[in-house]
Amino acid sequence: MTDRVRYSSGTKWEPIVGYSRAIRVGKVVHVSGTTATDANGNLVGVGDLTAQTLQTLKNISSALESLGAKLEDVVRTRIYVTDISRWEEVGKVHARFFSEIRPTNTMVEVRKLVNPDVLVEIEAEAILN
Repeated sequence: MTDRVRYSSGTKWEPIVGYSRAIRVGKVVHVSGTTATDANGNLVGVGDLTAQTLQTLKNISSALESLGAKLEDVVRTRIYVTDISRWEEVGKVHARFFSEIRPTNTMVEVRKLVNPDVLVEIEAEAILN
């Protein structure tokens, strides 16, 4: 049986919903849908899609690092936005992190996210070399 290592960001939502921010099983790391929260669980960049995307990707990077992975190990991202007409704003920030790595990616519009001020949520999957 492969060891399962969990990472918690410490937010109040993880125990309420029953999930982990990220899980590593063997060489595979899955990062849950992540938003632009700071260390205290407060939303960063209210009304600012670029700032939210930047903070979200920083949070994903931290989760990966806590499990021995890095952005270079990411093979897939999924992006959920509340306004797809603003896809380029999100895409440009995503490219700042992944332009050389170029994981597979999906971006879709959703009606809303768990908090009405959250404009973007991102998932990631990584495979360690």
